[in-house]
Order: sequence, then structure tokens, then C-alpha cells
Amino acid sequence: MALIVQKYGGTSVGNPERIRNVAQRLLETQRTGNSVVAVVSAMSGVTDSLIKLAREVSSSPTEREMDVLLATGEQTTMALTAMAIQSMGGSAVSLTGAQAGIVTNGVHTKAKISNVTPAQIKKHLKDGMIVIVAGFQGETSEGAITTLGRGGSDLTAIALASALRADACQIFTDVDGVYTCDPRIVPNARKIGTISYDEMLEMASSGSKVMQSRSVEFAKKFGVTFEVRSSFNNNQGTIVKEETAGMEQVVVRGVSVERNQAKVTVSQVPDKPGCAAHLFTKLADAHVMVDVIVQNVSASGTTDISFTINRDELEKIGDLLERVTREIGAGEVRKQDGIAKLSVVGIGMRTHSGVAARLFEALAKGGINIQMISTSEIKIAVIIEESRINEAARLAHTAFGLESE
Repeated sequence: MALIVQKYGGTSVGNPERIRNVAQRLLETQRTGNSVVAVVSAMSGVTDSLIKLAREVSSSPTEREMDVLLATGEQTTMALTAMAIQSMGGSAVSLTGAQAGIVTNGVHTKAKISNVTPAQIKKHLKDGMIVIVAGFQGETSEGAITTLGRGGSDLTAIALASALRADACQIFTDVDGVYTCDPRIVPNARKIGTISYDEMLEMASSGSKVMQSRSVEFAKKFGVTFEVRSSFNNNQGTIVKEETAGMEQVVVRGVSVERNQAKVTVSQVPDKPGCAAHLFTKLADAHVMVDVIVQNVSASGTTDISFTINRDELEKIGDLLERVTREIGAGEVRKQDGIAKLSVVGIGMRTHSGVAARLFEALAKGGINIQMISTSEIKIAVIIEESRINEAARLAHTAFGLESE
């Protein structure tokens, strides 16, 4: 008997009919001789509604209470899914993240998993139950409810698959796999059959909304092979796994787009050891995720440092940046939104030259200006105007021959 962990996203459980569809899928999986653990997200739109509700009663709700509130979204879905299975003659039990044994650190709204002890899950599986677990959440060792950040249900599923040593982990969503680019941007994008952890991680961290990047990191660390597939059909999805021989033959695997970016420039930073460290340590202490960093060539003993963050963080770090610039003796702080990041990803870049040149040439032909450039071993990312990001994605997609056949 195989043990299968399945995760269903918000659109997959978006209404009662879809919840019943998920329940039927879980029953069919069990009836073919498998033990089944399902991780469910909040119904689509519920998390946003809860956030809106919180803002209506408080202009600045604490992160602790936001976690308590937002965790109820997934708990609603888990109970409804268990009820649906029971109404169809199956046996099911729902568990919160804490009941499922997911222990986290104490960073509210962005908690990290410290340990998983799924004793209750194993007991219920032994009793023949389908176990429904609320995704996105856990509990500290002191008993405080925490959430894992947007897309955290993916992480819940991967972590449980690892802890339970599952035979398969399936991530069900509203798309039937990972595509070479978002089909809503590039209509002729094609589905990728197999992709490495590193490529999937770069695409996820570069704006691909199919998977949460932290969940891919966790899967790579613990060797959890998983499949991304649709809950609305039975098509084969995309397998995410360890890199294998032959994968490098594909130079570029996909193109990712990330909107909602902002650029911050701290001017006239003293060109001496410790200034950059002080700046980015303070940002890290405030749990601000920094992406692309560029430092200009020093002139007259000072330099400019530019970096990108999520646009939603701009207001949060305003006072912090002003304070830090005074502490290090820097000049003014300039902020710019209305930008986006375009990334091309592929492990084949390690062994093939000219990728950057081809990308830059494609954007130049389209008259698209590049503001910042960032590279890694298997990714090239550029910051451009957000208003032209769709056009840029199509140009890059064509330049690397990623169209469907």
C-alpha cells in the first residue's frame, strides 16, 4: 500500500462543488489501494477577505493575531472536505497544522518549520482514515499559532511528505503543470515534463506563482520528488526532481515574470567596510526580503547602492531607511515603484555561452531599457518598466525558442 500526499490549492476548493470534487478524488485515490493525506488551502478569496476584515477593525493588527485569524481559512476547508468525504461513505478526519505535528519558529506571518512529528496522522492512517490537514500553518513549541507565508500550503505538503516518507507527493492547482512562461502572458507557452529542483526554485523565486519557493527549497533539501498537476483534469503534470543527466541539453527551461517590485537607492554611501553590512542587517532584522542588489563604482569616496524589494514593503521600511542612512553617514534615499523583474532560467546555462547576449539583444530590438541586471549560475534577471513586462516576456520566450510545437 502506497502513501500519497496530495495538496489542493484555493481555486481547487473554491466552492462546495469543487470541495466535493476534491473529496471524490481523494476517495478514488484511497480505493485504488493507497493511504492518503490531503493538505488543503483556504477557499479562494477567503484569506484576502480575512485580511480586509482585520483592517476594518484595526489599522495595525498585530502579526500574532493575524496568524490566529488567517489560520481559520484553512481550518474551514479541512472540515468541509472531511464532511464531504464522509457524506460519500468514506472515513476522514481533519487536523490543524498543530494537530498534524508541524512545529515552527516564532516569526509570525512568515514562520519556518522547525520539526514535524506526525504521530496523529500515522494513527489515523492506520485506522483507515483519509487525513485532511490544514495547510499554511503550524504551532510554536510554546503553543502559539503561526502561518508560513503566502503559498505555505505547498510547504506543508512537502514537509509532511518528507516526514511520512510518502511514496508520492502531488501538488494540485488550477494549472496542469509548470509552463515555459505564464500562458496568460505567452499563449503559446508549453508545459514542461520534468524540471530540476534548482530550475523550479529559480522560477518560483522569480515570480512563477505555481509553487512557493520555500517549499521547493525544502523538497530539494530532503529529496522529495513531487508533481504539479491540475485538480480539474487527469492530465499528467510536471515532475520536479533532482537534476539528471541530459537536463543541461536544454539551455533555457523557462521565463518568469514578477510584478509588484520596487527599487530603492541609497546614495553617497561611504565606501568603507561595514556600511553595506549595517544597511542590510537592519533590513534583515525587519524581515524585509531583498532581491537584486547593485553597487555603483566608487567615486570620491562614496558609492550608490540600489536594491529591489516587494512594493508592499516600501511603506514599512521608510523610517528604517532614513534612520540607517543617518547612522552610516549616507545621502538621500530614492524610491521607485512601477518596475518588474524578468528572469530566464535553465541549468543548461552552466555549459552554454551567449545566453545573456541573446536576452539583451531581444529586449533591445523591442526598445526595452534594462535598469538592473542580476545573474546566478542558472538564471539571468533584469529589472525593467512594469508596463512593458508582458512584451519583454514574449520577446525572451521567442528568442530562446520556447514556443509550443
